[in-house]
Parts: sequence; C-alpha cells; structure tokens
Amino acid sequence: MISRKGQDRVFGWLMGLSLAGVVAALIAIAGCVAVRGAAGFTWRMLIETPKGGYYLGGEGGIANAIVGSLCLAVGATLLSALFSLPASLALQREYASPRLSRAARLLFDTLAGVPSIVWGALGFVVMSWLGMRASLLAGMATLAVLIFPIMTCAMAEAVKAVPPGVKEAARGLGASRTQTSWLVVARQALPGLLAAVLLAFGRGIGDAASVLFTAGYTDHIPRSLLDPVASLPLAVFFQIGTPYPEAQARGYASALVLLVIVLLVSFSSRLAGRRLSRHVLR
Repeated sequence: MISRKGQDRVFGWLMGLSLAGVVAALIAIAGCVAVRGAAGFTWRMLIETPKGGYYLGGEGGIANAIVGSLCLAVGATLLSALFSLPASLALQREYASPRLSRAARLLFDTLAGVPSIVWGALGFVVMSWLGMRASLLAGMATLAVLIFPIMTCAMAEAVKAVPPGVKEAARGLGASRTQTSWLVVARQALPGLLAAVLLAFGRGIGDAASVLFTAGYTDHIPRSLLDPVASLPLAVFFQIGTPYPEAQARGYASALVLLVIVLLVSFSSRLAGRRLSRHVLR
C-alpha cells in the first residue's frame, strides 16, 4: 500500500512527464517547421501573389493566402461571437435550470468534438442546396459554425468563474438580470471572454478541411464576399503535395508564416488578459 506522500510523488512525476512530453512535441513541431520553412522563406512572399508556374517552382508569393486566411478567420470569429456571447450568458443559472444548462453544455462539448471535415461537408451540402459556389462568405459561415461551440464553451467557463457575490451585489442594487449579465458579469469575465475569442480565432485560421469545399482556392485576393478565397492551410497542402522541391520549400515557409500568426495571437491573448484582469474583482 502506497502512502499519501508516495502517491503525491508518483502523480507529480506523471504530471511532469506529461508536461515534458507536450513541450517536447511542441518544440519538435515548431523546430521542424522553423528550420525547413526558413530555407524557403523570402520577404517577397508576404507581398506577392502567385504568378505563372508558381506551383511548379515559378515566381510569386502567398499574399493571397495570408489575406484570405485573415479574412476567413476574422469574419468567422466576429460572426460566431455574435451568438456565442449571448449563449454563454444564457447558460447561467439565472436564466437556465441546472438540468437545461448541463444538457446544453453536453451538446456544445459534443459539437466541439465533431471533425472539421464533417462541417465542411455540411457546408458544401447547404451551398449546393442554396445554389451558391465556393466563396469567402461560404467559408466564413462554415468556419463560424465550426468555432461556435468552442467559443461558447470557453466563454461559458469564463462567465462561470465570476464570483457569485458580484452578481448578488448587482441585484441588491436594483439591477435587472439582463443588466447584471451584460454590464457586470460580462465586464468581470472580459479577460476570459477575450481569451475565448482569440482561441477560436486560432482554431479557425489553422483549419483546412472546413474551407476546402466551401471557400475554394484562388491565386488572387478576393474583392467581394462572393469571390473564392485562398487560405494558408490549403497553400501548405497544395505546395507540399507537389513533387517540385522549390514548391515544397515554399510550402514549409507558408507553414512557418501560419505558425507565427498563431503564436502571435496566443501571446497577444495572454498579454491582453493580464492587462484586463487588473480591473476584475476577485
């Protein structure tokens, strides 16, 4: 029979090994992308669009994919936030019964685990039914549906972490449930809400399967919501899949650009969360 101290040591070692494994995997992936991506990276890639023979090793860059990914991710994040924030506030016990809240959370957790290729196929079916073609609008809508449960679950946890005393104080001062939710709870949960938004943004900008059927791909920067749009994940997929070494090197460079964008978003969320948390009551 292992003593409590022994159990603490065993589980401490297991947690340490798990953390070391995750960090090692992250360093290995980031290191591989950085080393192989730096070999094919040029600053001109960031400002030029593909030219003739680009996928055969010709000239050009990935400006179309960078702009397209940002448009897709920003549009989908804003669209999803319009529904995720009210949904997360509605899951409070002031609005929903405990049974309904648990059922809703289970539903959102299940939807968050659905593979992105399924959402892409669903988006393609809806597009076909509506008579639409692959476009920026269709890609944004599909991505918004994909990240909606992820953002809602993260926002719900942020709202749940608000001390009950804050809500009771607001109600005691005569605030209605709606005023308490939007003016008090949302303000106190602002760091967590921002982290949820940026988490969903990072998830959306790195997804390829959901936009493969809905956003299409093009070598040009879209001029309207109904134009097809390129994305960095698909740029990586198309270039690395070619047999030409020059195109493969640019594929790894595209992956490096995508990795840098995701890391910048992650660090920005951490920094913004720390600054906003100064005004949060504990």
